[in-house]
Amino acid sequence: MRIHHLNCGCMCPIGGALFDGFSRGLTACLVCHCLLIETNQGLVLIDTGFGQRDVKAPLSRLSPFFMNLNRIKFEEKYTAVAAIEQLGLNPRDVRHIVLTHLDFDHAGGLEDFPEATVHVMLSEIEAAKERQGFVSSRRYRPGQWDEVKNWKYYSPGGEPWFGFEAVRNLEGLPPEILLIPLVGHTRGHAGIAIETSEGWLLHAGDAYFYRHEIGSPKRVCTPGLRAYQSFMEVDRKARLSNQDKLRALSLDHSSEVRLFCSHDAIEFKTFADQDNSQLQDNLRSTASN
Repeated sequence: MRIHHLNCGCMCPIGGALFDGFSRGLTACLVCHCLLIETNQGLVLIDTGFGQRDVKAPLSRLSPFFMNLNRIKFEEKYTAVAAIEQLGLNPRDVRHIVLTHLDFDHAGGLEDFPEATVHVMLSEIEAAKERQGFVSSRRYRPGQWDEVKNWKYYSPGGEPWFGFEAVRNLEGLPPEILLIPLVGHTRGHAGIAIETSEGWLLHAGDAYFYRHEIGSPKRVCTPGLRAYQSFMEVDRKARLSNQDKLRALSLDHSSEVRLFCSHDAIEFKTFADQDNSQLQDNLRSTASN
């Protein structure tokens, strides 16, 4: 398997460093960190970010509340289709999409891949269809996924993964790809774990938002992202409990598991730079042979 790190969205909320911890101006920079995995079963996407239809007609697809709050940049280059083509690959080869959850900034590109099978936790699709309350009615946008033809739903269970519940043997996918339930941000939120030759990679989705919430014994988070997480949570106790477990995982198994979340631009750059460096090494090795 080869893994590519893609940025499939750009959001620039007012607040600068109070959100992202590094911007010097009035606005912050948040990304939509997705993965593209080359497998023997075809291409696999982990989350989609925003889609081509979101870019072309955002008002018909998204909530004006979140469009204005997050100051979303609707540009073609921030779509999975464009990112895949930039890699010299064919978007039509995407056979599977595995979702952390169905929020508007994670599932907007589903209909750009009409032949793909979409894998998601059963409790998440149930919550998305119910859309109860102010936040849920705006975070879940059925227009982004009402044309999806092939769904696969999962419930927690099976052999644990580093002390977490795990859903193994996702239908049609390599056994190296697992769903890890991480509820709290949404009712069916999950991380996606991928076993690689260098160890495990865990896409934690929105289980945390800021790089310093993991990797040290004490949680550190910017005021803006701390407030946003509280605003979006559906189960505070579960969210904080899972975040504590991720923090412990990052400390106790740092040599075995690398973690990242969906929206931290610094994390994304770190992983994308490693991806590019590895690609260049592979190209040099191929050329020398």
